[in-house]
Amino acid sequence: MTDEVYQQPSVQEISGLLRNRFPGKVEVTGTEERRVYAKADRECIHEICAYIHDCLTFEHVTSIMGNDMIDRMEVIYHLSNYFNGVMIELTAEIPADDLHIRSVADIWAGGNWHERETYELFGIIFDGHPKLQRLLTPDTYEFYPFRKSYKLRGQE
Repeated sequence: MTDEVYQQPSVQEISGLLRNRFPGKVEVTGTEERRVYAKADRECIHEICAYIHDCLTFEHVTSIMGNDMIDRMEVIYHLSNYFNGVMIELTAEIPADDLHIRSVADIWAGGNWHERETYELFGIIFDGHPKLQRLLTPDTYEFYPFRKSYKLRGQE
């Protein structure tokens, strides 16, 4: 029996590992205690997320959400590591004229529901998702209610 304990990487180590593993594809934009903020190329999002899950042991996708920036969309991933309490906030920009990004539901099963909700509310398409369809609104619904272009009834 050994008393050796596996040490989880610190915020600074995670930042360095992401920069070194994905040069030019991941930009660490900031850190706080137990938090890493990063931007990623959407073309590499699946590869980056697989690395974060498999090598950095981030076993939980806390949320996946959309953000309408008017001229583009963003997908924001909150990824959690329960061993060291660190969360990575990973953002990928998506051009307004090509709202596709690869699904990470095969990496984190919990991402399935988050991606479906983001699709339903923003119209972002998660390529490779096993069942990308609306959750609450009818399939015939032609609008995405969280887009800034969506007008509420009675508003000009």
